Amino acid sequence: MSIDKETARKVAHLARIEVQDDHLGLLAAELSNILTFMEQLNEVNVDDVEPMTSVTPMALKKRKDVVTDGGIQDKILANAPDTREGFFAVPKVVE
Repeated sequence: MSIDKETARKVAHLARIEVQDDHLGLLAAELSNILTFMEQLNEVNVDDVEPMTSVTPMALKKRKDVVTDGGIQDKILANAPDTREGFFAVPKVVE
């Protein structure tokens, strides 16, 4: 796929990048090279390749889904400047 100068100008505008007119040809060529490389990558057969989380084999760490340190509401609210009915009380911000 080949990118022309007008398409390169439009891409630069969409990316909010200021490119001088004399550099548009170089930008167009670089974008064309990127698209050509992506087309080459699309030709690679990856049917039997499993998705990876990393380049080295590893398993994600998992923890048990259990509640810990619960039932300490009084300790948590002990340092609060103002509490009401077992909750933190904060001043009204919206009138």
